[in-house]
Amino acid sequence: MRTSRRNFLKTAAAGLAAIGFPDFKAFSSGPITLPVPDRMGKSVMNLTTEPMKKVRIGVIGLGMRGLDGVDRLLKVDGVEITAVCDVLPDRVAEAKKLVTDAGRKEPAGYSGGDSDWMNLCKRDDVDLVYSCTPWYLHTPASVYAMKQGKHAATEVPAATTLEDCWDLVNTAEATQRHCMMLENCCYDFFELATLNMSRQGVFGEIIYTECAYDHDLRWLKFDKKTGYYDMWRLQYAKNHTGNLYPTHGLGPVAQILGINQGDRMEYLTSMSTDQVGMSLYAKDKFGQDSPEARQRYMLGDMNVTLVRTVNGKTIQIQHDTTSPRPYSRIHLVSGTKGMAVKWPETQIALEPKAHEWLKKEDFDALMKKYEHPLATQIGEKAKQVGGHGGMDFIMDYRLIWCLRKGLPLDQTVYDAAAWSSIVPLSEMSVKDRSRSVEVPDFTRGEWEKTEPLGIVTVE
Repeated sequence: MRTSRRNFLKTAAAGLAAIGFPDFKAFSSGPITLPVPDRMGKSVMNLTTEPMKKVRIGVIGLGMRGLDGVDRLLKVDGVEITAVCDVLPDRVAEAKKLVTDAGRKEPAGYSGGDSDWMNLCKRDDVDLVYSCTPWYLHTPASVYAMKQGKHAATEVPAATTLEDCWDLVNTAEATQRHCMMLENCCYDFFELATLNMSRQGVFGEIIYTECAYDHDLRWLKFDKKTGYYDMWRLQYAKNHTGNLYPTHGLGPVAQILGINQGDRMEYLTSMSTDQVGMSLYAKDKFGQDSPEARQRYMLGDMNVTLVRTVNGKTIQIQHDTTSPRPYSRIHLVSGTKGMAVKWPETQIALEPKAHEWLKKEDFDALMKKYEHPLATQIGEKAKQVGGHGGMDFIMDYRLIWCLRKGLPLDQTVYDAAAWSSIVPLSEMSVKDRSRSVEVPDFTRGEWEKTEPLGIVTVE
């Protein structure tokens, strides 16, 4: 006898109730909805501030990213590094030497404990606090800096909780200070070119994107001598799941889609595999009975998060820092006239022959035609300075250039909050059997009247 769908659902609901499950209706409810607090200040979308002849910078956190940042910033015109801070005095000394070796005045140094960075933020000769600390200090440092009247720039992600995301937004609006997440991948050469192509309609209407942070970091997480300070990244793997590091892949495609600028992320669903790789690595490296091998790690090996935007576009985001695999951010952009993808090979396919990749000579011609003005202007110097192939320098150059001109930044605090919110939202979804979760509107409606990021003009 055939069973109708309605009878099946009734039978299923009765069975679930009989074994102690909640009302069956709960399984068909909509996405998890999160509150949006009222705005206490004024929107900082397209914020402009007084131009600066020179940008005086205090750098907090002088580990792998921080010392590299000091070295790069010294090569940007109009920069003066006036203060540096780290809990380890030898790193402060190393940063000071980088500055003096460049023929600059020795910066003030702070290494007097876990909260000495606050004293740096209070200085009258600091305009921008540039934070390269562990994740858990990104929001506190940025918020405190803005409350001292400074602009804030922070490594990624800018926040790891929804409360912190809102704290960044609310503080920026209250203080009318810039808060930029240092998402360097937005300034990589192919990402800049595909942004230009997208704005020029080369791919038609962008419908779908893929992005990722697939990077085997097992050795670095477990490195007790030269790895992350106090092994902070390993602690996150012990205590959290979902996508802990979404913004490297997400930032560039979010700008292409006009997220927070004519569109916004509406809701997501997220799913993770079991955790396998961390335990296997620990067992092989430290022994089967070692504390590292017996430790429970929550972070699933591969997380896939799917996002749908208000305008009906979708984004697939991957995160895997555990599996033995080549590095990839994917960066796939798919539209009504063609597509582009960066990994494992950089390729483009366009109508009317979109079923095959462009030949090398056609690809090279297209890349030359749509080279982003930033890459044209300072690309060669960026490659010489370095920093992930030059994109770090382009990011620093553009940030300082905008501050000196008093112009809006390419990345707003709303981007920092929205892109970073994937961290807690994905974990929330994973823990609730991949139930969809609404992405808060951190702009509080400003996205609807904001034009997408254009192709910047440079001098």
